[in-house]
Amino acid sequence: MSGPTADVSVRLAWAADAEAIAATQVRAWQVAYADVLPAEVLAQLPEAAFSERWRLSIDRPREARQRVLVALDRARVRGFAATAPATDADADPATDAELAEFVVDPDAVHAGHGSRLLHAAVDTMRADRFARATIWVTATDDPVRSFLAAQGWAADGAHRELDLYGDGSVTVKQIRLHTDLTEAPGDQGS
Repeated sequence: MSGPTADVSVRLAWAADAEAIAATQVRAWQVAYADVLPAEVLAQLPEAAFSERWRLSIDRPREARQRVLVALDRARVRGFAATAPATDADADPATDAELAEFVVDPDAVHAGHGSRLLHAAVDTMRADRFARATIWVTATDDPVRSFLAAQGWAADGAHRELDLYGDGSVTVKQIRLHTDLTEAPGDQGS
């Protein structure tokens, strides 16, 4: 006799998921950027505006290969990912995808949601016939970089600095990671 299994899954997001996606984004940003942004800025993140942007992105994507996926625990959103053709200057949008967002609720890390979500995002980008995927990560976010590296993603030498206020007072350094989507699913990292 086997024990009960968890009711967890990943699926394409529905417009009705927009509020939960935005709430997850706000919680995750408040943790991820606690050492970067002032507390008052993090306390005032515009959850309603985020929700409306996610709703539009899900209902009316700008491009046919733009997708939003959600990781679920029962019916509760525990993470989300957004995939789209890459927009970097050195990218070929016909063959290069970007994992534009990859967020797991801080209260749900280490529960397998990130792994399921990442694998589903990679499968989605493969199904959309992309050959390579990239993601920008904060240079100091060692846990996320280590997680992605263990899944076959590696730095490709590109880096950038985001100027959050446009005056140089708050900047975030990011590095770009990439993975080959043409490898068979079991071949990554070997």
